Amino acid sequence: MPEPSHLGSDGNARMVDVSEKKATFREAVARGTITLGRNAAKALENDEVPKGDVYAAARIAAITAVKRTWEVIPLCHPVTIGGVELELRKEGVAVRVTCRVTGVERTGYEMEALNGVTTALLTIYDMTKSLDRGMTIGEVRLLKKSGGKSGEYTWQK
Repeated sequence: MPEPSHLGSDGNARMVDVSEKKATFREAVARGTITLGRNAAKALENDEVPKGDVYAAARIAAITAVKRTWEVIPLCHPVTIGGVELELRKEGVAVRVTCRVTGVERTGYEMEALNGVTTALLTIYDMTKSLDRGMTIGEVRLLKKSGGKSGEYTWQK
């Protein structure tokens, strides 16, 4: 069995050395969902959430999280972010968040996209929790990634 990439021969955690890898265009797309309670869903639909614009707050929080992923995930590399796109779509009593991160780097953007989605979902919770604390966050997953040595990945249902 090969040695885990984030453990050195001494068994200690280490950051993988990517300095020899070629910088290539890379993309990662992640998605997650928050299921709101009826009160929160109605307030969001009617633009009556007391804390303000839920979608704007979630977008800014997600973009900030993407850019700072390396600060909260211990073995992530700081990477240059080329672009971040967010889609927040209300579907009944749920909001589905999709985050796409792109750029040219030596390592991929999977963690950045996942962090962006999760932070957007947590921000929606925070913005609406006074209306209903019984929300559920779930189905956070990587939908696709491209670039780099491992190539393409697309989630299959």
